[in-house]
Amino acid sequence: MRQWNRLAALALSGAMVMGLAACGSSQGSSESPAAGGETAQGGETYVVGICQLAPHNALDAATQGFKDALTEALGDSVEFKEGNAGGDSNNCITIIDGFMTDGVDLILANATGSLTAAASATDTVPILGTAVTNYGVALNLDTTEDKVLGGNISGTSDLAPLDQQAAMLQELFPDAQNVGLLYCSAEPNSIFQVETIQGYLEEMGYTCTQYAFTDVNDLASVTQTACDNSDVIYVPTDNTAANNAESIANVVIPAGVPVVAGESGICSGCGVATLSIDYYELGQITGEMAVQILTGEKDVSEMAIAYDTTLTKMYNEANCEALGITPPEGYEPIG
Repeated sequence: MRQWNRLAALALSGAMVMGLAACGSSQGSSESPAAGGETAQGGETYVVGICQLAPHNALDAATQGFKDALTEALGDSVEFKEGNAGGDSNNCITIIDGFMTDGVDLILANATGSLTAAASATDTVPILGTAVTNYGVALNLDTTEDKVLGGNISGTSDLAPLDQQAAMLQELFPDAQNVGLLYCSAEPNSIFQVETIQGYLEEMGYTCTQYAFTDVNDLASVTQTACDNSDVIYVPTDNTAANNAESIANVVIPAGVPVVAGESGICSGCGVATLSIDYYELGQITGEMAVQILTGEKDVSEMAIAYDTTLTKMYNEANCEALGITPPEGYEPIG
């Protein structure tokens, strides 16, 4: 999201975060130990702030996997402070500022908007991203193939192999000619994915057209335009699309245009098929990285960006039935 009327937005989001804090797993207790403090038993306590950009299945699963991994390793020696930005990146700023005031030991930035806010807030507190497609694109940083260079940021990527996703689209729709690429223009990692997969699809002989919506206000109209001009639509791992997958379904299903999605959460709402990672597993991998950082086993600046390498072909049974599509063998139904 582009920042607008920053002062007004922060005032609004501050009220939101206060409400969210009451629902957090560990906030609201006046007896909670401070960051890096001591438990009642004399052991060290770690305070971890979790900022999640939006409430939807993929990000929820990543957060839960992260918490489960930390709890399994550290038990009651870890305390979580959580905030959900409700899909508005401006709210991430307020949530992260609250973590800095609380003196957290580590920040989990779930999705690109959260990562951007965390990176702007601190260059000393360790930051782990998750559900971020490409860190260099998200933060305009110098990167190697597997590491964010220089400082306090690492994490996990939710990027599935885009060449394999293109191959899956071809497997499902070999006779299609026009592929619409539907994404939110405010999400740099969506742009990265769309531009990358477009190259693969054009090499296969498809004609590709990009259809960018700016936010939820023009989502339905842009989706309808894409349907009018496309045989099949591809939607990348886009947070705005994921948070509004039902709205996309309300357009594409009546129009009879199938959607191949970048991840299972979007597919469960509006897609017919996906080649997806497991976001819970991605969160667990991130949690294991956090344990190594908190216990001093590794330094965040030396940790490579990690990936979930388990990929699954999935299909949406209801949407496939509605559109008369029978997936080939090797596809699992989305639960």
